[in-house]
Amino acid sequence: MATTWIVAADESRARVLQVTDHQQRLTEVQDLENPSARRQDRELQTDAEPRFSGRPGAGPASDSERQSAVEHSARTFAREVGRYLDQARIEHRFDQLVLVAPPKFLGALRKELDKEVEKLVAEELPKDLSWLNARELERYFAKGSGREP
Repeated sequence: MATTWIVAADESRARVLQVTDHQQRLTEVQDLENPSARRQDRELQTDAEPRFSGRPGAGPASDSERQSAVEHSARTFAREVGRYLDQARIEHRFDQLVLVAPPKFLGALRKELDKEVEKLVAEELPKDLSWLNARELERYFAKGSGREP
């Protein structure tokens, strides 16, 4: 039987679960956390950033063009999850992946996956299920979504 991992993630947490038997039981492999994602931008910034940057006359960059601290934190966390999955792939800990995350974080995570890890993604589900425990995820996959890992 191929080893399937389910990664249920959002900007603040990534739960890695393994399908352990034919009844689709899940066992938690790893729980990665990003507590800074729960904070607001003002809590993550230590100094005020300049309102404008660049050379005089070159056209200022607006505040809206800058990446917020929360967005940066989410991108950094996606990179951490991607590195974890790549290391696990190198160690042959899984054969296929199911990625479950809200659409925005799923996109960020997809960008951070190594090409070899991308090849092992069997399914993507754009939903936020990271807050469910292993039993609730089992029930979700068995009946709630009509899909199985």
